[in-house]
Amino acid sequence: MDAQTTAAWDAYRKLLRGVRAVIARIEPRLAAFGLTATQFGVLEVIWHSGPASQRELGRKALTSPGNMTDVVDKLEERGLVRRTRLPADRRAIQVELTQAGRSLIEPLFEQHAGDVAAGMRGLTPLELEQLADLLAKLSPE
Repeated sequence: MDAQTTAAWDAYRKLLRGVRAVIARIEPRLAAFGLTATQFGVLEVIWHSGPASQRELGRKALTSPGNMTDVVDKLEERGLVRRTRLPADRRAIQVELTQAGRSLIEPLFEQHAGDVAAGMRGLTPLELEQLADLLAKLSPE
C-alpha cells in the first residue's frame, strides 16, 4: 500500500473504534427506553427539524429506504410518530411526532447528548471542534 492508503486505513480503523466506543455508551440508555439508535435519530430529526418525508428522514438518519419504513412502522406502532398526507399533494406522506413522541424525546435528548459528551470526554473542546470540521469534509451534508 502507498503512504496515503496506509494513513487512510489507519484513520478509518481509529474512527470506527471511536464510534463503537461512543455507541457502547449511548445504547444502554436508548435500550432502556425501547429505542434503537436509528429510532432515536428519527425522533430527534423530526423534533429538531419538524415533519419530514421518509426519504428525508432516511437521508438525515443515515439509513436505507427499506430500513426507514421498518423504523417508522415500529415508531408508529408505539404511538411516537404518525404518518399524514399533505393536503397539497395527497400522494406525499410526511412523518410527524405525536405528543407521546415529543414527551419521550424532549427529556431523553439531553440525557443522550450527555452520554455522547461522556463518550467523547477524552477530547478538549478545541479537539471536538477540529474533529467536527475534519469529519464534515468526508460528508458534504
